[in-house]
Amino acid sequence: MNYKQHLLPAGFDAGPAVTAHAVMPQPYLLANGVQASLLEVDPRTGFVRLLKHWVVEDCGRVINPLLADEQLRGGVVQGLGAALYEESLYGAEAQLLNGSMADYLVPMAGEMPDIAIAHIETPVPGTLLGAKGIGEAGTIGAAAAVGNAINDALAPLGAEVMAQPYTPERILEALRDAHR
Repeated sequence: MNYKQHLLPAGFDAGPAVTAHAVMPQPYLLANGVQASLLEVDPRTGFVRLLKHWVVEDCGRVINPLLADEQLRGGVVQGLGAALYEESLYGAEAQLLNGSMADYLVPMAGEMPDIAIAHIETPVPGTLLGAKGIGEAGTIGAAAAVGNAINDALAPLGAEVMAQPYTPERILEALRDAHR
């Protein structure tokens, strides 16, 4: 699959491409969901301000709604940290430069937006409770939602950032590259 296939010229052969189809023997065993993030990007500083984040998750029958909500919120915070802050930095001789919590950035409560959670319940047939695992379902989608929101904000300026974390330095570099 090619990134942004809709921008390729008509008739362009983007191969090699592989398509695979799979049918699970037991349907509905995996949790699934969707996430979206609302944020502001300051084009002068490259700083991102998270305003709100939404999650709609289908983890089958929700047995404990409060626990499910907080499991998702915890995963979202982890994903937002990966998207915006967390990066292992190494020197020229492969020495870890930010090996302590004083140097390694993680999200703090003040940087986190309101995280709205909703559930769709599709009970799993053939299981005792009809539930699916929720695990770290919030983590993966959060980073993707933030990346999409940042690039949506930068699109009118002709810029795009493709590497996590989406640091102010990377955002400013993308803006400089867009103006060359």
